[in-house]
Amino acid sequence: MVVIGGGIAGVSAAFALLDLEPTLDVVLIEAEDQLAQHTTGRSAAQLIENYGAPAVRPLTTASLGFLRAPPVELVDGPLLSPRPLLTVGRDDQQESIARTLADGRAVSETITEVSPAEAVELFPALRPERVQRAVVEPDAADIDVAGLHQAFVRGLRKRGGAIRTSTRVDAAVADGEGWRVETTDGELRADVIVNAAGAWGDVVAGRAGVQPIGLQALRRTACMVRGPDGSSGWPLLADADHEWYVKPDGVQLLCSPGDETPSPPCDARPEELDVALAIERVNENTTLGIRSVNSAWAGLRTFAPDRAMVVGPEADRPGFVWCVGQGGTGIQTAPGAGRLVADLIVRGGPDPGRFASTGLDLAGLSPDRFR
Repeated sequence: MVVIGGGIAGVSAAFALLDLEPTLDVVLIEAEDQLAQHTTGRSAAQLIENYGAPAVRPLTTASLGFLRAPPVELVDGPLLSPRPLLTVGRDDQQESIARTLADGRAVSETITEVSPAEAVELFPALRPERVQRAVVEPDAADIDVAGLHQAFVRGLRKRGGAIRTSTRVDAAVADGEGWRVETTDGELRADVIVNAAGAWGDVVAGRAGVQPIGLQALRRTACMVRGPDGSSGWPLLADADHEWYVKPDGVQLLCSPGDETPSPPCDARPEELDVALAIERVNENTTLGIRSVNSAWAGLRTFAPDRAMVVGPEADRPGFVWCVGQGGTGIQTAPGAGRLVADLIVRGGPDPGRFASTGLDLAGLSPDRFR
């Protein structure tokens, strides 16, 4: 089997395939010279159960066990560090806050509304006049993205999987006996191709003669600024309409304008105007008084047309399996999505013991919904 893409989607799927069926021959290929160079390495890295399209949320639920108690031989320490999420809204955002609260309570009874005064107590730099309602999700957490990605890489290698970097897929041809995959490092044979190529997912599909999904990559900008003393223990602060957020990161704060600028698949770079917009929005809603940034970057968040992930085999090419369109949920859903890919390939369907209680909507993830 060939898994295309060395980000979190690809390594989780490759690991899960060998974890489920150790006799498989799995090769993961990545076009860049290192794994996780693009979106995975630029994630804000937060576990938020109350996030993502309805069809995606069961994959987060299915991932909690691995995230909270990963196999000890694959990690050097915990993958999660507690950090609550505080979502705030102005008076004109009443509907957004009400929706956040309702959706959250459907996920967990611990998600509650707090008063504006309590919100300011949690995030002291929040301007009181900019918050009329607030919701706290206490079970949110920081994710060690590098640790999670490395856990899958370790597991893949321990189980005999191979990894090839600097290897681009130029074509894939179904010849009746599987796939002939033509790469810049020679030809590979595979019974199954897993397309986990992120923003390049439709490009890979086209090279395999498979109809594209209509994936759209959207650029998201972030910058790091110096945080006030004591801010490392503050929650992640987010706007109810996702127009900005601030997340403590050590002695710094990660700030974003929540931008979603359409982009072709590329190595994204931050635009000065987007960085300025992040500073403007954060300063408008807090007393942080940001005047300069320490660093800035951008990443691509890739969505299917309905903003839910695409996981499953192509109907007329069952040996071509999609795992794309993660948007902003790819890190927190990786253990569940990778296992679902493996189940569909090896078992022909999701493992009831793992997914039955999650509310998994397989049709809501299948590429069939776009055909």
